[in-house]
Amino acid sequence: MARTAAHPRRKTSGKGTQQGKQDAIALLKADHVKVQGLFDQFEKARTDSRKLSLAREICTELKIHTAIEEEIFYPAARESIDDSDLLDEAAIEHQSAKELIAQIDAGSPGDEKWSACVTVLGEYIKHHVKEEQGELFPEVRKSDLDLAAVGQQLLARKQQLMKAFKEKLNGGAHRTRSPRGISTVTHSNHM
Repeated sequence: MARTAAHPRRKTSGKGTQQGKQDAIALLKADHVKVQGLFDQFEKARTDSRKLSLAREICTELKIHTAIEEEIFYPAARESIDDSDLLDEAAIEHQSAKELIAQIDAGSPGDEKWSACVTVLGEYIKHHVKEEQGELFPEVRKSDLDLAAVGQQLLARKQQLMKAFKEKLNGGAHRTRSPRGISTVTHSNHM
């Protein structure tokens, strides 16, 4: 396969990273841990407001995570490993998760089956993570994919998406500070 700028390759063993850079798999695993922690908190939450807050955070984290995997990691992995079935399954799992996320986003704790949707989403994600970490990630790690370079791409896109989601949550408002320390708010209608 040819080396591309979008999906860098290297000739090393696939282990380790360039100094000071988080590799793609480490970044994705950290996301998995964070989201699982949020699901655990959701299961223990007692108030509707806390459940709603956690569900929104879970959905935002998963939207960003699935986007960076689909836009960057999966295409790079597809070029680097021979097992396209793993990636096809992951894409289908993402689609199922997106459907549940849409239902959760459209509802609230008072709705019938809303909490069940969050719980089922957590079970889907747990299954998805188990397959990624147990099957896909080891295959990618054995390949010649430059995980440090892909990790940089993932991180940059994640930061971009996080900023966009925060702006959207703030109604498109973006707070800036003038040289004199005066706070101003500008509104944008994009995302």
